[in-house]
Amino acid sequence: MKEGPDIAQIGSLIGDPARANMLTALMGGKALTATELAGTAGITLPTASSHLSKLEAGGLIGQRKQGRHRYFALADDDVGLLLESLMGFAADRGFTRHRTGPKDPALRKARVCYNHLAGDYGVRLLDSLVAEEVIAGTGDRLALTKEGERRITALGIDLSALTRSRRPVCRTCLDWSERRSHLAGSLGQALLSLFLDKGWARREAESRAVRFTATGEKEFARLFPVAG
Repeated sequence: MKEGPDIAQIGSLIGDPARANMLTALMGGKALTATELAGTAGITLPTASSHLSKLEAGGLIGQRKQGRHRYFALADDDVGLLLESLMGFAADRGFTRHRTGPKDPALRKARVCYNHLAGDYGVRLLDSLVAEEVIAGTGDRLALTKEGERRITALGIDLSALTRSRRPVCRTCLDWSERRSHLAGSLGQALLSLFLDKGWARREAESRAVRFTATGEKEFARLFPVAG
């Protein structure tokens, strides 16, 4: 009798092309309706509903109701980290989808990975925080230093709100395009929200790409000067 975690079940859930496309769409961090996800996957609404039920039963997504509509999102940070790691593994082994175009360099430069910043700018963000001793640690065991607490508070981020979260404050996530780690956790989410709230960056419609304004580029370079 085989014992231990059943990776085959998780693999089969993610491995279906339609379900994989829907999960990738949810990596943008936005909750989407079944109709929107059906369009993303190129399948009918009844088929999409069946796939979504399986993903929800497998603990990969969750749903919430608002009025007459139901919205679906990734279940938690762990699912986002798993998917980003799989994307990196697939890219490293040459399993890529060839859809060249203007979105490709934009996604590699800066994009949303569930709820935090990824791409070249995401890696640069983490590298700068480590180099300037805002964050200390090795591997996935990262923590804010005393200087880091001062710096983050000075940016206007509520440190107590970060520590109250059940999620880690600092966590690494393997970047699929850079093949290195970027910053996840409640701090990664708070920093992305800061960039968007200040108008330094904006989300591209129907894409995971994040576009920085001219001012945002200057502020980002000032705050996080270490190149990824």
